[in-house]
Amino acid sequence: MNRMIENACRLLAASLLVLAASCSTSNTLAPPTPDVTNAEIAGFQNVQPGSEEDFILNVGRRTYFTKGSAALDSVAKTTLDTQIAWLSKYPRWLLKLQGFADDPGASETALSQQRADAVMNYLAAGGIDRNRMWAKGYGKDRLVRDCPDNACRSQNRRVVSNLRDERDES
Repeated sequence: MNRMIENACRLLAASLLVLAASCSTSNTLAPPTPDVTNAEIAGFQNVQPGSEEDFILNVGRRTYFTKGSAALDSVAKTTLDTQIAWLSKYPRWLLKLQGFADDPGASETALSQQRADAVMNYLAAGGIDRNRMWAKGYGKDRLVRDCPDNACRSQNRRVVSNLRDERDES
């Protein structure tokens, strides 16, 4: 479901870019902007298979959890099954699993570590070598959204699978 929403957002963003480009009144192209912040990024058609962009756009790197839980539901397992297939195909990548929790009343650091460990255990059970992965719980650090609403807070109950070329323990 999350992947479908992400794909719909990408399609909407691409449509808006096409619409904005068609509204141009200039017949000449402006020279490229040297500012790195505004530099163009590769289009979706230029994403290289096996690249970090391929993993983010076509596989999905976020696994979500219900409040107060480190249990993997069917949606989480579907995401992780897709990650297993991709990581098996591209074994050069290491994987840093960052767990997060925004669950009032829970030990957020412990819960975030349990979530990261649950993802690592599932990936390992699916054939990904444990030596390619490491997990760390960050608790409430790096919130996606800081709000009192439960639907909003649910975005913070996640594990992010980050590809790495080498191990970093931070």
